[in-house]
Formats: sequence, structure tokens, C-alpha cells
Amino acid sequence: MASCLGHFPAQDYIPVSEFYAEKSVFVTGGTGFMGKVLVEKLLRSCPKIKNIYLLMRPKRGQDVTSRLSELIQSPLFETLRRDRPQELNKIVPIVGDITDPELGISAADQTMLCQKVSVVFHSAATVKFDEKLKLSVTINMLGTQQLVQLCHRMMLLEALVHVSTAYCNCERETVEETVYAPPALPEHVVTLVQTLPDELVDRITPDLVGDRPNTYTFTKALAEDMLIRECGNLPVAIVRPSIVLSSLKEPVKGWVDNFNGPNGIIAAVGKGVFRTMLGTGTKVADLVPVDTVINLMIVSAWRTHLRRGDGVVVYNCCTGQQNPITWSYFVKTSFKYMRRHPFSDLVWYPGGDITNNRVKHAILTLLQHRIPAFLLDVIARASMKKPTMMRVQNKLENASACLEYFTTRQWAFSDDNVKALCAALSPQDRGIFDFDVTNIDWDAYIESYVLGIRRFLFKESPETLPKSRKVLRSAHDKSSCGRVYSVEISVQPFERA
Repeated sequence: MASCLGHFPAQDYIPVSEFYAEKSVFVTGGTGFMGKVLVEKLLRSCPKIKNIYLLMRPKRGQDVTSRLSELIQSPLFETLRRDRPQELNKIVPIVGDITDPELGISAADQTMLCQKVSVVFHSAATVKFDEKLKLSVTINMLGTQQLVQLCHRMMLLEALVHVSTAYCNCERETVEETVYAPPALPEHVVTLVQTLPDELVDRITPDLVGDRPNTYTFTKALAEDMLIRECGNLPVAIVRPSIVLSSLKEPVKGWVDNFNGPNGIIAAVGKGVFRTMLGTGTKVADLVPVDTVINLMIVSAWRTHLRRGDGVVVYNCCTGQQNPITWSYFVKTSFKYMRRHPFSDLVWYPGGDITNNRVKHAILTLLQHRIPAFLLDVIARASMKKPTMMRVQNKLENASACLEYFTTRQWAFSDDNVKALCAALSPQDRGIFDFDVTNIDWDAYIESYVLGIRRFLFKESPETLPKSRKVLRSAHDKSSCGRVYSVEISVQPFERA
């Protein structure tokens, strides 16, 4: 595997957008958080792209055509809908399912993809940290294996970009841009989950996962090994993002569409229903904006084709080496902007802290989470309303526990390949496909992140800000004596998370 990248002679330089001209792209995970940003960016910044085929499955009674119509109505596609709506016609849904044999793609569609597709982006994965091992293996490992088999049949393939995670080697403090030996033999793990009863698989999962924190990081590590062993001479790149948050600037600042990872915790903190979290404030929080990752993915495909002989190149898409911030800075800056741009229907004045003292955290959890939630549910029952706060707290505390491994540790992710790739770009491409993490102004980014949670997750209009600020000022006096001042919070978003 290559460990360094060279510059292209000026006379041989092909702009990134030109590389995609008249080419068709196949995307798995295109309806997910990162996949949506990828599709939008390709259409907007590579206007000569031919088609984008999206692997999609019918869901909740909706066929893929209905799901695609709903997808392009997202605020994410607003710029394209307004300025170049014809670009959206290039999105073609392919009926399939990452968990099915041959990805659930019909023989006719497989033939079509094998004849037309030049670039593949594989971002489909289950990102649930506490997912059952069997499902995690099926999606993250077998899904990757089936995709590679399909790619071997693609006559025009110029690049396969596999999206992994920086934390697939989280048992190491220093992680280079290379594929390490797997924690177990992938074929043995596949055989186990396919032959043993589900209850037995669940029982032996902790032993299989070992010193890794969850099935997600475990199966993503195995998937990388499977990819390396089965890709043969395919042109492959692996992109490993760290903790992916809202967009930095494109196409909408602060865009986010899920409560995964820190999003749900920060959203709950902003509502005043979560005030203490276990973590080490001085540790580096390796956060990266979603559009930064997507730009790197698009450019890595360009580079993979132009330097095919270099073998599989790994890109650690992280911020901790070049532009680090700490968990303490992230939390305190989030508080600052939650108070400047408060959410509606607060339960308590936004505040709290991150602590590595487990006894202190346990006491604060009882006093600031469990008891207030219990009292709110008592009030709800007395008012003939449905009690929800204890259930919400249970979900939030489970989410916090899943993050604990990452908020109490720190890694050094080498990113030499990313820096070299950035240096190989022309100044124009560096501006269009910006993945230089030194350009991130963390203070401004966290402000847009908070505003994005307010707007896109809670669907709160900017016009409600004056009223929310007035309520917050009133609440500030009450918060000094620790009083809960509203029981009218909408908890539906947390219950869906």
C-alpha cells in the first residue's frame, strides 16, 4: 500500500470536475447522512457528471421512487432545486438492499451497472455502536464483500472508494494510514454468526469484540481486511473519517439530519434535559465536518484512477493532528452558543459539564437527570399526559455510555496521505473541494452546528429566536436555585432517535 503521494505535472493535470465528466457513479448508503451530502456535491460541483445510481430499498411502505422524491426535497438540495433543478434528474434509484445476496439488485440492473459505472462510493453501513453482531457483520462485512464482487464485473471501473472509520483500529493510540492485521479472521466471524443461534452469538459477542468498544469498530476493521484481500487489482481507496458532525459550509452551513453520536447529546443539553457527561475535558475531540469528508472522498476517487499503480491508499480524515480542539472546549463553546441562540421549549437552563470523576458523574446523573425526569413524569401523569421523560433519559444515558470510550481517550491519527493529496490539487480545485482541516474556525463552526441542530433537527424557525431568548433570560434567574421551569418540552425527536 502506498504511504505517500506525488504531485501531477502541470501539463498533465486534469481538474477534478473534468474527471467526472460523462461518467456514471454508483453510491451505496446514498440516503444516509454522508451519502446525501456526497450526491448533492457531485451534482453541484461536477456538472458534467452523467448519472448517479443510488442503491435504495423500499421502506415503511414507500417505494424507491417515493423515497427519492422525498430525498431531493431535503433542505440540503435547496440550492440545486432553485438554480439547476435539471441536475436532480441524474439521480437514478436502483432497487436493492445491502443485507441481501448480490445486494438485492436484479440481474438486469447488475448488467446495466457493470456496463456503465466508472466510480463507486461505498458508504452503506450500520453506524449503531451497540448493533447486534449478526446484523453488523451482515451489513458492514458481507455488504462490502458483495459490493467488491460486483465491482470486479464493472468494465469501466476507475475508482472504488470505501468509507471506513478512523476508530476501526481504536485499540492503538497511534493509527497510521495503513490497513492493520484484523482482530479476528473475517471468515471465522462470518461462519460463527451464520451458523450459531442468535442468542449464543449475543452471548459470545463481548469475547469476540475483545478490547474494542463495540461491534461497529470491530466489523469495520474486519471489512477493511476483507476488502484488501478480495479487491485484487481493483482501483481502491479507503477513507477513514473520525467523528462526523454537521456541514462546515456546503451546501448549507450547519446541516445535520440525525441524532447520532454527539448530536443527540448536544441537542439534549440545549433543551436542558442533559447536564453531565463522563469524559476527560483535556482530551482531543477529533471532530470533522461532513462536507470536509465528502470533498476528500470525491478527490480520492480522482487520484485513485490517475495513480492506479500506487495500490490501495488509506486516508485518515481527522482534525486532531492539524487543528485539534478538546472536549472541554467543544462543550463550553456549545454552551455559549446555546445561550446565544436558545432552543424553544426548554426544560432547564442549558448548562453542566464533562467530568472524568465517576462518583461525581453518578451523583450528578441522579440529581440532574433521574430525579427531575421522575418528577416531570409524575406531573405529566397528574395532568393526564403521557409520561416520557424517564424513557428519554434512558435513551440519552445509553447514548452517552456509547460515547464514553471516545470521550475518555485520545488518538494520534496520521494524515500524511490527506495532506499530500491536498497539496497535489490545483488552487482552484483546493477551493472547490476543500478538505484542508486547518481552514476550520472551531468557534464559528460550533455556532453553526448549534444553529443547525436548532433548525434541522428541532425544525425551529429563526423567527422564534427572540421569544426563546426572552424565555432564557427569565429562566436564568430560576436556574440559580436549580428549578425546572417548563414541562412542555417536545420529546418526540429524542424518542425517535
